[in-house]
Amino acid sequence: MIGGYIKGLSTYFRGLAIISQYNLWIYMLAPALIGILLLTGIVSLGWNISGGIGDWMISFYPFEWGRAWLEKIASVFGGIFVVAFGLIIFKQLVIALSSPFMSFMSETIERRINQNYTPPKFTIQKAISDTIRGLRIALRNIVRELLFTLILFLIGLIPIFTPFTTVAIFLVQAYYAGFGSMDYTLERRFNVRQSVQFIRKNRGFALGNGTVFVALLLTGIGFLFALPLGTAAATEETLKRLER
Repeated sequence: MIGGYIKGLSTYFRGLAIISQYNLWIYMLAPALIGILLLTGIVSLGWNISGGIGDWMISFYPFEWGRAWLEKIASVFGGIFVVAFGLIIFKQLVIALSSPFMSFMSETIERRINQNYTPPKFTIQKAISDTIRGLRIALRNIVRELLFTLILFLIGLIPIFTPFTTVAIFLVQAYYAGFGSMDYTLERRFNVRQSVQFIRKNRGFALGNGTVFVALLLTGIGFLFALPLGTAAATEETLKRLER
């Protein structure tokens, strides 16, 4: 798993070379535009509710002693809560809404790498089937990611566990980001259950790929290019792992 994690980290920026080599710059536009629209709405909403979450948490404390100290902690946790859940929603929506563009980019990369590859013939039925599959994957991942993050968040309310749960929340988000980048390749071969099984077997790589993805999101501007880079890198490496 550790080897796969390091591989996921090191190959992420290979995506830039792949995009340049195959002249796929046009695929950078859609996730960037989708990300700008989503980020504007989520940041606006998060700014308005973060303080309310802190007030709600402190309302359960019935004493005046230590209240000021707890208010500061509640304010920090309110911010962490908004950032964590905002990232989940933002990340999964960008992955889902960018699916038609990233899937086609992944397919284009595979055609360039493997000259013998014949892509599935386009039909309306297949397009509908792929859309339903993508929604199933997105819904599954959002529900699981929210559940795990909520559990970790509640555990993190105990101060001694806070540093550990913060890291764990980051890793949960990274895993599901890597999942999305890899699945653009897997969707041409596997159903949902088979994709889940494959990614579990390669969870180290998914985690490494997603770690860079989430880290780029936290820079504030990384959302403009994180998904295409991650998808390009994940496509090449996923194809190698499928061959094995």
